[in-house]
Amino acid sequence: MMKIMKYSGQRADELLNRAEETKKDVTAIVSEILETIRKGGDKAVLDYCEKFDGVRPETLLVTDAEVEAAYNAVEPELIATMELAAANIERFHLQQKRTGFVDTPKAGVVVGQRVLPLKSVGLYVPGGTARYPSSVLMDAIPAKIAGVKNIVMTTPPDKEGNVPAVILAAAKIAGVRTIVKLGGAQAVAALAYGTETVPKVDKIVGPGNIFVATAKQLCYAQGLIDVDMVAGPSEIMVIADEKSNPTHVAADLLSQAEHDKLASAWLATTSEKLAFAVQAEVEKQLDQLPRQEIARTSIEENGRIIIVDSLETAAKVADEIAPEHLEVCVDDPFGLLPLLNNAGSIFLGRNCPEPLGDYLAGPNHTLPTSGTARYSSPLGVDDFCRRSSYIYYTREALQDVAEDVMRFAEREGLGAHANAVRVRVKE
Repeated sequence: MMKIMKYSGQRADELLNRAEETKKDVTAIVSEILETIRKGGDKAVLDYCEKFDGVRPETLLVTDAEVEAAYNAVEPELIATMELAAANIERFHLQQKRTGFVDTPKAGVVVGQRVLPLKSVGLYVPGGTARYPSSVLMDAIPAKIAGVKNIVMTTPPDKEGNVPAVILAAAKIAGVRTIVKLGGAQAVAALAYGTETVPKVDKIVGPGNIFVATAKQLCYAQGLIDVDMVAGPSEIMVIADEKSNPTHVAADLLSQAEHDKLASAWLATTSEKLAFAVQAEVEKQLDQLPRQEIARTSIEENGRIIIVDSLETAAKVADEIAPEHLEVCVDDPFGLLPLLNNAGSIFLGRNCPEPLGDYLAGPNHTLPTSGTARYSSPLGVDDFCRRSSYIYYTREALQDVAEDVMRFAEREGLGAHANAVRVRVKE
C-alpha cells in the first residue's frame, strides 16, 4: 500500500525512497567484457551472446529481407499508429534544429559557430521483460533530423536468434538500416571499439540494465564514446487537488510503477480525502494489472503520497524532487507551470496522462531520472550534434586588440601566447 505523509518542510530524501539499482560488483565483470571484445572482435561478441542470451546468431546483422518480412508481419493498425507517432516526433524535433550563426562585430573580424551532426551513433534498444518500439522512434528520429549519416541499432535477439518483428518495423519507419542482433554490455563494447561486423560509433544512446549502464560509463571514461545519460529507474510525480479523479491519478501512478520493481510513483496533493481515495484505488487497480507483481513491489517500496498545504507548496516539492515525469492535474496547469523548473517532461491538465508522452505526443520520452532533471535535459536533436566555433581577423583588426591580448597572456604567465601576437604586429 502507498505510504501517506504530511509535508512539513522535509528534504526530498526524507519524503521519498528513490530506489537505486544495486551496483553489485559489476564493474569488474563489465571491464572484462570490454577488454575481451576489444581483443576478440566478432568471435568474442558471439561468445558473450551465447553465454548471456542463450543463442549464437548465424549472423550479427539483420538483413533487409528480415526487416521487410517483419514489417509485413506486424498488424496494419499498429504500423499506422507507429507512423502517426513518428510524424509527431519528427514535427516536434524539427523545431529543435539549429544552424549556427555568423557575427561581424567590427571591420575585419568574423566569428561564428557551426552546428555539425555526429558522424555515427549507436542506439541501444533493450530486451528483457518488455520490448519498446517507441524507444526506437524516440532515439532514431532526432538523430536523423540532426543529419547523422550512420545510425547503428543494437538489440538482444530472442531464443531463436531473431529480433522481434515490432522492433524491426519501428526501425524501418524511423529509417534505421544497420541493425545488430546484440544486447548487454557486449553490445556497448562492440559499438565503442568496433568489430569486423559492428561499426564503431561516436556516441551511444538508449536505456539499459546495470551492465549496459556501467559499460557506457566505462567507455565514456576511456574517451571512446559520448553517451546520452545514465538512466536510473523510471519515476512519475503527480500534483493533484480536491477536484482530481482518484481513478485517473491511481492509473497514472501505476503506469510507471509497472516498468520495474525499482520504479517510483509519487503524489503531492492538497486534499487529504483524495490522498486516501488514491491509496485505495491503487490497491484496487493493482489486482487487475498483468504486471501486478512488479507494480506492487514498486508501489509498496517506493510509492509515496504527500499531503501539502497548497499547490505552490506542491510545486516547491516537485522542484526539489526533480522527477522524470511530472503530471499537473489541476484546472489551471499553465498558471502553475512557471513554478515548475525541475522535471524531465511536464504533462499539463487533467486529460494528459503520461503515456501520451511515452508514445504519441511528440516530445522525447528519453528523460533524465534520479533527480538529474535539475541540470540535464530530455534527449533531443542537440544530443546528436557538435558545435565548432571559428574566428577570422585581418592584420589591421589584430593590431587593434594586440595589446589587450598580450596583456592578458602576460598576466597569466604565458609568454609564448603573448609572443604569438607580438611577432605578427611587429612585422
